[in-house]
Amino acid sequence: MAFPPLAERMRPVSLDELVGQEHLTGKDSVLQKAISAQRIPSMILWGPPGVGKTTIAGIIANTQSLPFHTLSAISSGVKDIREVIETAKSQPGSILFIDEIHRFNKSQQDALLGAVEKGIITLIGATTENPSFEVNSALLSRCQVFVLKALENEDLIQLLQNAIEKDEIISHKKIILKETEALIRLSSGDARKTLNLLELVTDQAVAGQEITDEWVMKVAQQRTALYDKKGEQHYDIISAFIKSMRGSDPNAAVYWLARMIEGGESLTFIARRMLIFASEDIGNANPNALLMANTTFQAVDVIGYPESRIILSQCAIYLATSIKSNASYMAIEDALEDVKKWGDLPVPLHLRNAPTKLMKNMDYGKDYKYAHHFENNFILQDHLPEKLNGKTYYSPQKNPREEEVRKFLKERWKGKYGY
Repeated sequence: MAFPPLAERMRPVSLDELVGQEHLTGKDSVLQKAISAQRIPSMILWGPPGVGKTTIAGIIANTQSLPFHTLSAISSGVKDIREVIETAKSQPGSILFIDEIHRFNKSQQDALLGAVEKGIITLIGATTENPSFEVNSALLSRCQVFVLKALENEDLIQLLQNAIEKDEIISHKKIILKETEALIRLSSGDARKTLNLLELVTDQAVAGQEITDEWVMKVAQQRTALYDKKGEQHYDIISAFIKSMRGSDPNAAVYWLARMIEGGESLTFIARRMLIFASEDIGNANPNALLMANTTFQAVDVIGYPESRIILSQCAIYLATSIKSNASYMAIEDALEDVKKWGDLPVPLHLRNAPTKLMKNMDYGKDYKYAHHFENNFILQDHLPEKLNGKTYYSPQKNPREEEVRKFLKERWKGKYGY
């Protein structure tokens, strides 16, 4: 017989059973009063993964005698939203719960506006992202935002003890929870992960066994692949992703991309990092890379998940297989160092603007040569402050595109700047 996961079996059915959100569960809290009075406002539940957002939506569904509809922003689109709204028109008071609402793009969120405004549906959205940035302002203004806090270690330990004592499957094993540090650290404050990791560990244990940190690590390393979008893994995996593209390895790049997508990483975060990479690591060796990355960033915002995974994959492969150059990155870093070192060096007089007679009398703009008046739209003249005259910041690297740039610069500057 198949059983639901432990986290599902232990899911609270009332606010009184919810662990770690006392500011929302107290008898004088706005949410508790709304549920008790059966006057549920449209709301956004904002908080880290596994702290009770979906649970609160379920509690509302269990305690209200109202039609309750559920959509996931991962797999639903505008068509699904419209179907629910159409159904709700004949079901007064309908509540629509949308998990991971931050994954809806603007057009998907806009499809909700009219129904929320007219009261056809009461919206409950759950998000791990700041709704100020991820939910459009028109929809946000029609919702009350409830902030859920990260769970403390004491909260997680309480959840673990409750499961060991009360779950009908685990309690029969008479498991002894001797140590909890590994369970808590591996689950990163996520109640769902904590309970499901406990289930994984106890499945491998014998009756009466003591659960130690060593045992947890042994079982977890064999059976789980963890990704914490807010913690160390977040930075390690994005680093591996960037370094794979830098190393021209499209296979590794796509793997790390998949790890981030599966872990619920923000798609715009991934696209933004590729946009930076296109300039920092490819630059003028292939200027189309920046255009490709920018188009990807815009497309991901419009398309949303799950289709945007394909666009991200295409861009990651393109960037990984592109010729590389960090010349533009090195140029600006070197120039910034000189700005810090030398401060506000004066602009040469011939480069200064001279909008007034006084400025002209002070030789502002004197002897400036307008490049378009000369052959090939170029004339030798200095453009840097005198202190830095001849300093080279941009050094074209050895790739076909930048070799052309070097040839162009060499023909004009005739040895100056090292070209």
